Amino acid sequence: MAQEEHILLGVDFGSGGCKVTAINASGRLLGEASREYVTKYEHPGWSEQEPADWYRAMCEALAAVRSSGVDFSQISAVAFDGSTHNAVLLDSAMHPIRRTIMWTDQRSTLECAFLKERYGERIFEIAYQMPTPTWTLPQLLWLSRHEPEVAKQTKHILFVKDFVRFLVSGVAATDHIEAQGTLFYDMKKRAWSRELFELTGFDFAALPELVEPTSQLGVVTSSVARDTGIPAGTPVICGTSDSAVEDYGAGAIEPGDCIVKLATAGNVNVMTSEAHPYPSTLTYGHVIPGMWYTVSATNAAALCQRWFRDLFGDVEKSEAQTLGGRVFDLMDRTASTSPIGANGVMFHPYLQGERSPYWDAKLRGSFTGLSIASTRGDFMRALLEGVAFSLLDCYGLIKEMQLPVNRIFLIGGGARSTLWSEILCDVFNLPVKIPSPGDASFGAALLAGTGIGVFSDSREAVNRALHIDRVLKPNAERAGQYAKLFAKYREIHDALAPIYQNL
Repeated sequence: MAQEEHILLGVDFGSGGCKVTAINASGRLLGEASREYVTKYEHPGWSEQEPADWYRAMCEALAAVRSSGVDFSQISAVAFDGSTHNAVLLDSAMHPIRRTIMWTDQRSTLECAFLKERYGERIFEIAYQMPTPTWTLPQLLWLSRHEPEVAKQTKHILFVKDFVRFLVSGVAATDHIEAQGTLFYDMKKRAWSRELFELTGFDFAALPELVEPTSQLGVVTSSVARDTGIPAGTPVICGTSDSAVEDYGAGAIEPGDCIVKLATAGNVNVMTSEAHPYPSTLTYGHVIPGMWYTVSATNAAALCQRWFRDLFGDVEKSEAQTLGGRVFDLMDRTASTSPIGANGVMFHPYLQGERSPYWDAKLRGSFTGLSIASTRGDFMRALLEGVAFSLLDCYGLIKEMQLPVNRIFLIGGGARSTLWSEILCDVFNLPVKIPSPGDASFGAALLAGTGIGVFSDSREAVNRALHIDRVLKPNAERAGQYAKLFAKYREIHDALAPIYQNL
């Protein structure tokens, strides 16, 4: 098959939905589609998903891509990525035992306190991270304490993309970068840490084999071919965590490259030539061997917009159904009627507690500065500005660590919004590049090509296939206004944080 005729498929399982992207070997987008799935919040601070929903959403997204005209008979390989930290607990027949606790879940705060007090230094030495509810280790410890029958029944542990990939190919494994998201992976030895895993109370034998992100793990089975339209026998490439593959797929392949992510969650990730473990950030290996990246992350970014849409967006949803168009585009139009600063309304996006820079599970979201004159546009603009301020708060940790930043790439669904992109550029007061497609499913498609030899290596794949869609430059006047507003944003956090501790 000629190079350009290859169709490479990337399947991304994000925190809120599955996205499928089909490209050719030059990176040209052939088709894409996404489908949402439900996160269940049955108790304050809890966050769980049904594993069966991921496969269903993938099949629906694939059907949409196929119906758009993509010739699935030309698919050469498929690779997967997914949100990390999320353990899929399986019985001896490889069936899920319970819903999966997601990385946004905050129930394991007491377990984290216990782990920090007893084992904090050792955990940081081995795993390069400090215990917080994001990580798999405290989640499993919570289950051992509160649902001990689950620990006894668990015979296999996989993670989101690995579980779906197992359904597709029948091969159970995970990759080294995904494993780093557990808090029981030895960073120096590049192996599972029995010492740390035994803190969970689960059986060490349940852990999967470790492979590289570009490793082939079987082929598409005939039954899955009937469900998806992907030809039976198509090579299945492992893939890796969504943050690693989206950094890579967005073009952040050199030290000093910085990713700002406006997806369900928000990230500020800086690429480095060596690991920089830091108690307030996350440290991961890069798709490109030998490179690393440092993560400062907020729990809720575009999630806030989806939350607002579902609770208060009936006007926009009705208009979208009647006249067509995307609900979020209509919300942006309403937000644009409000000036910088949203007429005094300010939003703090702590809908699920917060990670960087506060690591405070008790923080809660808020709108402040309301008056009788406040409009729907003020609320919607305040939400966009508040998420941008939260990401700037994350970026403060990067500056605190004195990590060099040479280029900023803006990615995620929020980057498609002209208004939100401009707000973020002005809030950061730095030039911003927006790659195309440059998201996780695109990065996974590049891994699919690398895994079967379409590209000579991962770096060559990005250099050949990635394109820059837009370049934004900050407006000095607006940036000055946002600098003053950000100071108020921090003051409001500092005033409210002690109150939430007692709620």
